[in-house]
Parts: sequence; structure tokens; C-alpha cells
Amino acid sequence: MLYDLARPFIFALEAEKAHGLTIAGLKALPMGPAPKSDPVLNTTVAGLEFANPIGMAPGFDKNGEVPDALIRMGFGYAEVGTLTPRAQPGNPKPRIFRLPEDKAVINRLGFNNEGQEKAAPRLKRMRVRMGKGVLGINIGANKDSDDRIADYVIGVENMAPLADYLTVNISSPNTPGLRALQDKGALEELLAAVMQARASHKVPVFLKVAPDLAPADIDDIVDVTMKQKIDALIVSNTTITRPNLQSANKDETGGLSGAPLKDLALQRLKDFRKASGGKIPLIGVGGIAHANDAYERIRAGASLIQLYTAMIYEGPTMARAISCGLAKRLKRDGFASVSDAVGAR
Repeated sequence: MLYDLARPFIFALEAEKAHGLTIAGLKALPMGPAPKSDPVLNTTVAGLEFANPIGMAPGFDKNGEVPDALIRMGFGYAEVGTLTPRAQPGNPKPRIFRLPEDKAVINRLGFNNEGQEKAAPRLKRMRVRMGKGVLGINIGANKDSDDRIADYVIGVENMAPLADYLTVNISSPNTPGLRALQDKGALEELLAAVMQARASHKVPVFLKVAPDLAPADIDDIVDVTMKQKIDALIVSNTTITRPNLQSANKDETGGLSGAPLKDLALQRLKDFRKASGGKIPLIGVGGIAHANDAYERIRAGASLIQLYTAMIYEGPTMARAISCGLAKRLKRDGFASVSDAVGAR
């Protein structure tokens, strides 16, 4: 109710400014301990123990400033970034556009971040402050890089000692040519280099893919990830497609997230589940706003879920609300744990 009252004032601000004030507020406000999750929500993925399967997607905390606050808001894990080897400003502003009638956002940020070197000491402190919360670090390549694969290798070397898991992000539509790394040959070269760099670390490696894929692309991605022993696939990122949108900003370029992405993201999750035969853990992202959405994604094959855009519309208590609702649904249907429900359509 409080957020319903505050939202008109927040939405009166330019979107990126409002986001900056949110990060500043989370850094400044004292917060209590993380809420205890119902034991039915405890789950293990890639050897990591999660108090609950609900995570904050990257993009919210690009520079790793508030993952501890996110855990205290009820998230089981927080994925920060995307962090690139060198700082970069991203694309020209304005570059975030709310679509309130659609409960969606279009962004063309372009991996704006302060760089891995500046984030590293902060994340070292955050690991201690997060308690049992899981920290994911999402790594990417600089826009002007001459060797993008080398950038990912640098990201592994810089961030692996600080992360509970790393995500290789090749699915943003806002860095020209980045999604070409999803092509089979390029992906095999990239992941081989990443896993070689990871050899001296114990950290799991996840791969984040786009929803805008053909069936052959999905089969190729599964083949390569299983061959390279990638620990999980994150399905998916924003879409460059435009479903039937109603908001004034519907024609802005960039990646679309939020409610209109739900059906596409769910279908892609099902596609990857089928292509992989359930042999690689999947993380469901895109259009998740309520407990029913999270439960549907888990039953379709997701071991974990992530959200971000929905919190802009639903408010900061949504992680707790989804956790509570998800626990009720699991118990109602006789599941003893999240893992028991994964893929049980």
C-alpha cells in the first residue's frame, strides 16, 4: 500500500534518475536481517545452497552496490552487473523507458558500469555482509573491445574469486554484435576459453541467452553448453520483438522486459528443457511478477527464477510475497521441495 502511494511520485521522475535514487536509498537506509525462508523453498543448484529460488536479475545493481540489501529484502540470491573489464558510460541518455500500461520497460543502456576493478573491493566486502545469500556476478565485453572473448576471460580472472557463481552474458541486444556470440562456432570458442580460465577456480559458470532464438539455435546452444560443462543456463534476457504494446514509449529501440515478455520467455524455457532433456539446470527470467508466475516457471523446468522489471510496478516487498505464495503452492500440491517441482508440469 505504501508503494502504491509512492509510485506516482517515483514515476514522475525520469526513469534512470529514479533508479539511481533507489540504489542510493538502499545504501543509506538501515535494514534488518534477511527474512527466514520457509524450508520448502531451500534448494541446491550447481552445488550452491539457496534459501529460496527467487533472485534479483542483473541490471538492477550494475556496480555491485547493494546485493546485501537485496538479500534483506527477501531475495535468495542477487546477480550484479553486467560488469566489463573497463568502465564504460553506455549509450546516450535517455535510455530507459517505462511502459506503464504494459507493465514493461524498454532499455538500451549498453553495459554502463564502473568497471571490474572498481567493483572488486566493494564486492569483497559484500560477500561478508550477505550472510547466506548467494552472489552472482554477470560479466560482459566492452563495446569497443578488439577481442571480446579476451574480455570474458579477463572477467573470469577478475571476478571468480569474489563470486558464488559467474554469468557469461552474451544476450544483451544493446551492444552491437554481442548476440553473434550465440552462434555455435563463436559460442564454442568463447566457452572453451572461459572454462579454461575458470580451471583454477571452483566457481560455477552460467550462460545467459536471449529469447529471440530459432529452434536450431537452441539445439546448438545446448550442445555446446553441455560439451563445455556449463553449470546452468539463464533463459532469458530482454527481447527485440514487439508484441501488442499500448504505452507511448512502445516504439523506442532497445530490449523489452516485463509482462509482455512472459509468454515468450516461458516458451523458451520449455524449449531449452526439452532440448536438454533436463540435464542442465535452467534459470527462468522474463515477465515474472507473482507467485503463480514463479510456480509456473518452476514446473516448466526452472530450478531458480529471477525478476527485476516487475518490482518497478509491484514494489520492494514482492520477493517476500512471491516466496510466501510459492511455498503455499508447493505444499498444496504435495511437493517437499522446489527441486521436486522442477519440470513437473
